Amino acid sequence: MPHPAPTEQPSIPGTTIFDGRMAMKGYPLNKMCFSFNEKANRDAFLHDEDAYLEKYGLTEEHKEAVRSRNVLRMIAAGGNIYYLAKLAGIFGLTVQDVGAQQTGMSVEEFKAKLVDAGRN
Repeated sequence: MPHPAPTEQPSIPGTTIFDGRMAMKGYPLNKMCFSFNEKANRDAFLHDEDAYLEKYGLTEEHKEAVRSRNVLRMIAAGGNIYYLAKLAGIFGLTVQDVGAQQTGMSVEEFKAKLVDAGRN
């Protein structure tokens, strides 16, 4: 018996759902981030960020999200966190930095929350 096609994604307040639509929207951004598996590509990005963004055909929304170093904006632009982690590493952002951005906390508040959660 076939499953009915979903008509609409459920809404999760404060969460961007990464579905097929977002995958298409973020494809150039995610493809660029995947390229950072190679050191030469990371070096090329650091040498001339604008040229590297152009090479992968990023939209203005993608470019502004990358330039702002704001992971939430990158996610809203269709970025997948697993690929964005490669870009965050180039910027020197840690997992705690990204978590703090996602929760709207300072890094110190986010780290304290993690420690507290580990006690419970």
